Amino acid sequence: MRNPAPRETILTLFSQTPDGFVSGERISAELGVSRTAVWKHIRSLRQAGYLIEAIPSRGYQLLQTPDVLMPEAIQSGLECRWVGSRVHCFDETDSTNLQACRLGDEGATDGLVVIADRQSSGKGRMGRRWESPGGVNLYASILLRPPILPFEAPKLTFLSAVAVCRAINICTGLQPTVKWPNDILLNGAKVAGLLNEMSSETDQVHYVVLGIGVNLNMNAEQFPEGLRYPATSLAIVAGQVISRLDFTRTLLQEIDALYQIYLEQGSTPILSAWTELCDLTGKSVQVDCNESQVEGTMIGLAEDGALLVRTAAGKIESIYAGDVRPA
Repeated sequence: MRNPAPRETILTLFSQTPDGFVSGERISAELGVSRTAVWKHIRSLRQAGYLIEAIPSRGYQLLQTPDVLMPEAIQSGLECRWVGSRVHCFDETDSTNLQACRLGDEGATDGLVVIADRQSSGKGRMGRRWESPGGVNLYASILLRPPILPFEAPKLTFLSAVAVCRAINICTGLQPTVKWPNDILLNGAKVAGLLNEMSSETDQVHYVVLGIGVNLNMNAEQFPEGLRYPATSLAIVAGQVISRLDFTRTLLQEIDALYQIYLEQGSTPILSAWTELCDLTGKSVQVDCNESQVEGTMIGLAEDGALLVRTAAGKIESIYAGDVRPA
């Protein structure tokens, strides 16, 4: 059982109190510390941007929560079995995937989450750069240690995609779609990307890192020129600012729920859920595969996650890498 940090415990107490007041005596008892130590923890939360008022004879009241991604805020009341066992938050890092891999090599436990406010070297699939401005988006990596063989690991990309789509729908009511193999779209524009990495041996997975970047509150001017495909953000489409904290907590809970399904039932329900989110199934597509192209009708996914396309000649092609688009 994970032991919550003092600040996480205090935030949880605030969330569980109907009138918003928590006495210093109760906090002291919960933490097993002196009232002076309680005051120091409250001061630390205030310095982090939490607006907390002290009312004589009533206690402390949380009036405002900053939209800052901190471990205590993310983990407070998080209903997850696996994901979020540990959370590391950086103001800036090179890449959350790189940090998660480093921690994985050092023995980090199943469910570790690494989040950055901004990345200096964010990356997408095939070495492409992922623009990572601070204060607006979510850049996260989740480390998992599933008991699977290496050839099974790529299927976890579909787990990430389904989780992101469900989190978007829960937080905004929008209906995103998926683009094989690792993009999330809104109105045909990319709103999120996925990049999974793995450490393994021939017959054993040491860990898999689920890298997730979601454009939450970027405005149009923040997108770089020359993008390969149109991009957007949840705020642009929804017409309102999205709480990064609420979205992050929702996403982690969706990943956790799907991960449990994956461990208990395998990849079949995950691939099925992904297929339901893909609006190209049954339609004519063109797939760019390195120096060749495949055209035909997309008929779904193979059991190993390959894209299945039926050509005009009736042959079913299994595609493992490439860019797909409507024909």
